[in-house]
Amino acid sequence: MKILVCISHVPDTTSKINFTNGDTEFDTNGVQYVINPNDEFGLTRAIWFQEQQGATVTVVNVGGPETEPTLRKALAIGANDAIRINATPTDGFFVAKQLAEVIKNGAYDLIIAGKESLDYNGGMVPGMTAGILGYNFLNACIDIAVNETNVKAVREIDGGKETVATSLPLIIGGQKGIVEEKDLRIPNMRGIMTARTKPLNVIEAVDAATNTKAVKFEKPAPKSAIKMVSPDNLDELIDLLHNEAKVI
Repeated sequence: MKILVCISHVPDTTSKINFTNGDTEFDTNGVQYVINPNDEFGLTRAIWFQEQQGATVTVVNVGGPETEPTLRKALAIGANDAIRINATPTDGFFVAKQLAEVIKNGAYDLIIAGKESLDYNGGMVPGMTAGILGYNFLNACIDIAVNETNVKAVREIDGGKETVATSLPLIIGGQKGIVEEKDLRIPNMRGIMTARTKPLNVIEAVDAATNTKAVKFEKPAPKSAIKMVSPDNLDELIDLLHNEAKVI
């Protein structure tokens, strides 16, 4: 089984976020980047298939040279090889078109992507990629088992879980639950050294339309000062909740 894991290069959640050029561009200065958490869950599950069923695991990213340390970390975790599509990921459709081309040329059986990336939370790429290729698609996946070309998977739905049967080739949007946080792999020294010798192939992007663009970024409003109310003064508390907080 050939598995392709889509990797997004996203800011660490502890990074301080700022914008430049009149709040129209993200300021990357001083920002630490990591593997998108949803993608890391999917990568860990792919490594499980590698160990248990002899699958080969390729990781792919759309981005410039600055994303290669993230791909090298994925190789250190256990992926066999990596592909970097040399382009700026301008929007979801553009990224989906690039991934679809790699999937088509590589004849991958199972494509694992995070259901959404930590930075823009668009949640569009896995579904659009499946639509372009005409592949089966399963979102919010929290468990998956593969027997030859038959797949049994569990997805999270409102109020519960849904078990479905489908077949390869398949694209999934994975999330926490497909593995747990305790199962995530931390690269050891041997993995880091081995990653340096694994193939990281750079390919050029195919032509694709950019249908959206960021016009302006805006940070959430700062939290207002806390008002302390005496536990004996319920009338004041009710007045504040009604007239200021407007929650009652």
